[in-house]
Amino acid sequence: MKSRPSFPAKLITSPPQKLVKPSSPLSWVAAGTAKQQSVVSSAASGLGLDSATVRSTMVKRLAEAGVDDELVLNAMLAVERHKFLDTALANQAYEDTSLPIGFGQTISKPNVVARMIELLRQGKNLRITGKLGRVLEIGTGCGYQAALLSHVSQEVYSIERIKGLYERARENIRPMRLGNLHLLFGDGMQGYPSGAPYAGIIAAAGGDNIPAEWIEQLADGGRLVAPMSVTKGSQSLVVIDKTSAGIQKTVLEPVNFVPLLSGVV
Repeated sequence: MKSRPSFPAKLITSPPQKLVKPSSPLSWVAAGTAKQQSVVSSAASGLGLDSATVRSTMVKRLAEAGVDDELVLNAMLAVERHKFLDTALANQAYEDTSLPIGFGQTISKPNVVARMIELLRQGKNLRITGKLGRVLEIGTGCGYQAALLSHVSQEVYSIERIKGLYERARENIRPMRLGNLHLLFGDGMQGYPSGAPYAGIIAAAGGDNIPAEWIEQLADGGRLVAPMSVTKGSQSLVVIDKTSAGIQKTVLEPVNFVPLLSGVV
């Protein structure tokens, strides 16, 4: 059996608020008090006691935009995005915008993150519980998407090539006590063979091609979701399914991610 590293912190988040799903997925709201269901006009209250209210509004917007995976919406409700940002940017945490996290990198828009995780979960390699099995994330960044993945997967390996970001992600995630999440410092272009095979692989950076190592490390029946350059100067979201008949690639909507680079810095 291959040995796998364990995250140095023992990891539990506060129990997520449950979502109730009415007859239409466009009406998703967080269950709870009337205050939690009210429409919040400003994300400036996204800190402290009101953060749940603002997250509820963000989740409602995601549902109205078409995200209808209950586990994904519950994860978006449970994980506090403002805790992954500098204090000066925290009041924008629940707006649908990408934000700088240092080292020339950004945290993706909530709707892009939710969309990619939902696509990953639409693959065929789900456990009986409805959660994905083992997932590999390429590009930890500040750790936000890794934390979300830990809520919808049995086990998550997340690898970051920028040492400063890797250390920041560790500090962000440590208090959350997510016991199924393992952070790694290394070259994501190589994937992480010691944890393979993976039910899902998700990337937060896009290159001209999908590395062969990622596809090799994907389990049969597994799914890979990543941005990729399809024409010069533009990227699209790409889904790759690994089946007994071979590799199936689907090109979806245009996206804009940082470039996929090799090596560590």
